[in-house]
Amino acid sequence: MILRSLLFVPADSEKKLAKARAVPADALILDLEDSVAPDNRAKARALVCEFLKEKSAQSIFVRINPVGSADYKADLAEIAAVAGLVVPKPDSPDALRALDRALTQIENAHGLAPGGIKLIPIATETPAAVLSLMDYRNPPPRLAALTWGAEDLSAALGAATNRDADGEFAFTYKMVRSLALIAAKAAGVEAIETVHADMRDAKGLERVARTARRDGFSGMLAIHPDQVEIINAAFTPSPEDVAEAGRIVAVFAGGAGVTSLDGNMLDAPHLKRAENILALAESLKRK
Repeated sequence: MILRSLLFVPADSEKKLAKARAVPADALILDLEDSVAPDNRAKARALVCEFLKEKSAQSIFVRINPVGSADYKADLAEIAAVAGLVVPKPDSPDALRALDRALTQIENAHGLAPGGIKLIPIATETPAAVLSLMDYRNPPPRLAALTWGAEDLSAALGAATNRDADGEFAFTYKMVRSLALIAAKAAGVEAIETVHADMRDAKGLERVARTARRDGFSGMLAIHPDQVEIINAAFTPSPEDVAEAGRIVAVFAGGAGVTSLDGNMLDAPHLKRAENILALAESLKRK
C-alpha cells in the first residue's frame, strides 16, 4: 500500500466526499471524529456507508472516534469492508488490541478476510500515549503505519501554543515527532508526518514535507485537496534519486558487504535505502 498522501475528508459533507474521489491522494481518511459535530455523526456514518459502496481509486480509511467512547461503538456497528481505520487518541497499543478483537468479530459476521481491516493510530495525542510509544516495539495486530499529532497533545498539556516564536514546533513537539518516527520503525511500519495546518502556505508545506521525507517519514497527512500534489511530489523519488539508487544497487551486485562509489564508502544501510527507493518507484509505475 502506497501512503505518500492521506487526505482528511469530513464525512458529513456530501460535496466534499464527492470531490475527494477526483483528488490524487494515495488514501482518503473519511473523518467521523474532530471535523464532525456530535449531532452530525449519525448522518456522517450513513454517508460513509454509501461512499464505500462505490469502488475508489484511493485506499480508504475511516477515522473513528476514540476506542471505548459511545460514538466508537456506533462507528464500528455501521462500518465494514473498509481498507483501514485511523485511530485517534489511543493511550497505548492496548487500545488497538481491543479494537482488533472487535474487528475480528465484525469480519466473522460479514464474511470478510481476517485481518483485512488495517489500523493507523494517531499515537501521540495524550500524555499517556507519548509515554507508551516504546510499547510499539511489540506491534499490535493490523498495524499498517503510525502517525502523530500535536494539537490534542498541546491541549492536554495545557500549553498556550505548540509553536515557538519562529512558527516552528516547540521542543516538546519536535521530541514527540522524533519518538513517533522511531516507534514506527521499531514496529516495522511506515511513519506518516502530521498535518501542515496553514492551508495557504504552499511553500511551507513543501519545506515540511521534504524535511519529513529526509528524516524518514514515508508520507504526510493533508487537510485540503490543494495540499495533496505538493505532498506527493515531496515523497516521490526524482529521476535522479532513482538513477543514483540503481547505481548503488549495482555496485553491491557482487555480494560485497562494503563497497564504494564516486569515492564514497557504502555499506548495508546505503544498500537498503537504495532498494527502498527503487521499490517505491516501481510501485508508483504500477499505480
